[in-house]
Amino acid sequence: MKTRTPLTKTASDIRRRLLFMVGVIVILGVPAYLEFKLRRPVGEGPAGPQIAMEPFQSVWTQRRVHLLGVGDSVTRGLGAKSNLHSYFERLKQNPKDEWPDMQGKHLSAVLPNLTATNVAVSGSTSIDHQRVIETEIEPFEEDVFGLVVMTTGGNDLIHSYGRRPPEEGAMYGATLEKAQPWIESFERRLGGMLQSISDRFSAGCVIFLGDIYDPTDGVGDAPSIFLPDWPDGLAIHAEYNRVIRRVANQFGHVHVVPLHETFLGHGSHCRQFWRSTYDWDDPTYWFYTNIEDPNDRGYDAIRRVFLQAIVDQRQAFVSLSDREPDLSLGINF
Repeated sequence: MKTRTPLTKTASDIRRRLLFMVGVIVILGVPAYLEFKLRRPVGEGPAGPQIAMEPFQSVWTQRRVHLLGVGDSVTRGLGAKSNLHSYFERLKQNPKDEWPDMQGKHLSAVLPNLTATNVAVSGSTSIDHQRVIETEIEPFEEDVFGLVVMTTGGNDLIHSYGRRPPEEGAMYGATLEKAQPWIESFERRLGGMLQSISDRFSAGCVIFLGDIYDPTDGVGDAPSIFLPDWPDGLAIHAEYNRVIRRVANQFGHVHVVPLHETFLGHGSHCRQFWRSTYDWDDPTYWFYTNIEDPNDRGYDAIRRVFLQAIVDQRQAFVSLSDREPDLSLGINF
């Protein structure tokens, strides 16, 4: 009868240890991979910053104010539970199922002579927005002050999802060098759009322009959102946001709404607690199934940051109560 040599026994022990280690890796690694790479819970309840009640306890002005929505599917509301849950509609009026902490915090409560129009179009680019502004927005009556909310440029970046060679207005996959002329064109186009919108309100207006969020939470790994790799994607995205801030700074009455900052930690890496963007209070996913638009909770957050930006500039509306509009020169804040 043969007995195992020490060498044979050692090899067998090594195999057992390797199998044990593989088992441990599988048992621990698969759940970790699912949790930190694939699981993206949307959560429940309110999303986004708290908004104080005090600014909504008195009327800002009795003058006529028109709320105008311009831009893409974010301002249109694609991905919201219903049209009444879009950020545009929730700015105008609380829906019946409004969260308790936001009840009474809407523009109709402080602007009793508010009217509204939303000309945003899902899937549209900044090139489309320029056309819409020029052809579909007529000048408003001389006593109407404008309150404009706008999102533009996001579809310029993400279209056509790498399925076609990059071009202006659909630059996904482009190098920064190739995109540079398109970025410069966007800067000129955005300045023209903001001026054209302003010109349609002879009584003056205030414009709130959202910057562009990032569904990869600043990591830039496009495959995490099921898109082809795009090495220069983050750099081009950053350039677009720099353009938005730079152009807005040329107008005293245009204010940037920080959607990019607000959504960090709520994209494809929302469960990765070791990242600086991790939101310990609400580590949930705020994007719709199409990746590029918000889900219902995302729209709640957008409504809140737009509303806070408007509250911060409410003196522009309060001052309307103290004087008549200068119809010859216009009023720009």
